[in-house]
Amino acid sequence: MKIGTPLSHNATKVLLLGSGELGKEFTIEALRLGIEVIAVDNYEFAPAMQVAQRSYVIDMKNGEQIKNIVYREKPDFIVPEIEAINTDMLVQLEKEGFNVVPCANAVKHTMNRISIRRLAAEEVGLPTSKYRFASDIETYKKAVKEIGLPVVVKPVMSSSGKGQSIVKKEEDIEKAWYYAQENARGKGGEVIIEEFIDFDYEITLLTVRTKNQGTLFCPPIGHIQVEGDYWESWQPHPMSEKALEKAKDIAKKITDALGGYGIFGCELFIKDDMVWFNEISPRPHDTGMTTMVSQNMSEFEIHLRAILGLPIDIKMIAPAGASYCFHAKDYGVAPVYEGVEKALSIPDTKIRIFGKPTTRPKRRMGVALATGSTIEEARERAKKASESITVY
Repeated sequence: MKIGTPLSHNATKVLLLGSGELGKEFTIEALRLGIEVIAVDNYEFAPAMQVAQRSYVIDMKNGEQIKNIVYREKPDFIVPEIEAINTDMLVQLEKEGFNVVPCANAVKHTMNRISIRRLAAEEVGLPTSKYRFASDIETYKKAVKEIGLPVVVKPVMSSSGKGQSIVKKEEDIEKAWYYAQENARGKGGEVIIEEFIDFDYEITLLTVRTKNQGTLFCPPIGHIQVEGDYWESWQPHPMSEKALEKAKDIAKKITDALGGYGIFGCELFIKDDMVWFNEISPRPHDTGMTTMVSQNMSEFEIHLRAILGLPIDIKMIAPAGASYCFHAKDYGVAPVYEGVEKALSIPDTKIRIFGKPTTRPKRRMGVALATGSTIEEARERAKKASESITVY
């Protein structure tokens, strides 16, 4: 692997499609290795744009706009960081010889819940919850009845838990349909209705496909979601060896089916020693932000190394690590953060402020990270540090 000089004729270029907090950390890792990064998103001053060498603001669902930038920049790697992208154009660009990470097939499958669920359950044969798809309200109501309450309802096209709800009562069935429609990417469309699995816990298993080292795994990450959105995570999550081996087997099978090189965030439900596949992301996972303090290599460095074909050696550097998000409470521009000094007075903590230019209710604005001698200690420290910070 040869790396050129940034901003020169021989630069090694990454075109980052999506420039949020995960993209920002990935960009920082790329800059450390002398990679030139061009950050793209649909709004100005997105977090990764603040550290990349260049940036563009476009409609990420407009394939022609993506193609124009790719033709202009001629990147060595096209790295999607968000889900709301024109995946058909990525498929076309890969056919033309551009390197999509991990590959266009993986990106296209995982951006659509119909596609990834059918791949996992029907083609790969992984254990999943019962599911149905519906594109109109009558089919939806029939599917809910067939599966039986409680069910989980999600838009087929969405991200970060938007439009997702758990329906436990008859009177909430119709409400969940409209909530999914209003919060779907592109507004409206199909929904997936899933059997609600009464699992003991949910994990993210960061799974790494490499060119020379096979498939690697980070220790399992436990997490809590609020209204379908990541709130808190910790590593390693305790689980039986039997369940962990099943989880690794499922993660390897689905990532092998998707192909390419890089890190995948595989979400799994666990009950006793039973494991079900839930979802997968072909990039660093928001719950994996805890790896910035818990591992010798963060998920962002691992993703970059896997893309470049560089050696990877994953180790925990603390008995336990945790992360806890802090959020905005209202709409605003150019937010201010108070309480950082108080947060960092807590032992073994770090703060990451994402630098988002605007706020809205419940928008994730930063994360507190902590290590500890136990998971409980790390979680308590991260939560206390997060709660010390006020965004206004």
